Amino acid sequence: MELGVQAGSDMTVRPWTADSLRALLSRLLLVIATAAPWIAATVAPTALAPEAVLAQDDAADEGAEPEGKSYLAFLAEALGLKYIIVFLVLSFGLVALLVMCFLQFRKTVLLPPDLSQQFEQHLENKEYQQAFELAKGSDSYLGRVLAAGMGKLQSGYPAAVEAMQGAQGEEAMKLEHKISYVSLVGALAPMFGLLGTVDGMVAAFMKIAGSDTAPKPSELAVGISQALVTTLIGLWLAIPAIACYGILKNWLQRFNMDVEDESTRLMSRFQNMGKK
Repeated sequence: MELGVQAGSDMTVRPWTADSLRALLSRLLLVIATAAPWIAATVAPTALAPEAVLAQDDAADEGAEPEGKSYLAFLAEALGLKYIIVFLVLSFGLVALLVMCFLQFRKTVLLPPDLSQQFEQHLENKEYQQAFELAKGSDSYLGRVLAAGMGKLQSGYPAAVEAMQGAQGEEAMKLEHKISYVSLVGALAPMFGLLGTVDGMVAAFMKIAGSDTAPKPSELAVGISQALVTTLIGLWLAIPAIACYGILKNWLQRFNMDVEDESTRLMSRFQNMGKK
């Protein structure tokens, strides 16, 4: 079943199919999953920082004024400026990469149905030059593969198939490079978290080593909180990044198979063509 909307007599909105709606919903859920850690940091301070809440309750019982510090402020203070910058860069980079990939990894972008229909119509009418110009003018995955095959038809069908395979390999490599940056963010985030862990523990031990008496717990809490919070933020970024990379890689493999099948089907009419 298709849902379509028409506005006036000259403008028609492309109908949404059930598959496209499900794909859009899955992409929105993945973007929400990427932003969920930062939302959780603001809506669940009590569940994630029970020690801070208990400390404020004790201070209130003793007649002291509680600081009323939010969990987000606690995270910012524990991270420090340099780790805030690092994780913000990774976060915005990850969101930008996911949006770019989700906009490009669509069947209507990589395998336009209009291109297949018009290309096949030109072939049926024996308008081979028009078919070549149509494929060459397309900026899609399928268009580049068909243009490479049509450009080698003068050398025979086997040469055309070899050219299509080469073009498909190049296009698949370009798309693989794009999604590899998502995997890079997933690998860098826990590494920076581990760096912050080591940095915080070193600061805590330096505090102990530089004091003749036992330091107060509040003095050690700065380094220990940095050690734990950087690891927490790193994992928050790494988990959705790795999950999205796996999903995008599966989509790319499926699109590679679809392009290969469609290009082979469209060019199969030249299978018995000999060299000219």
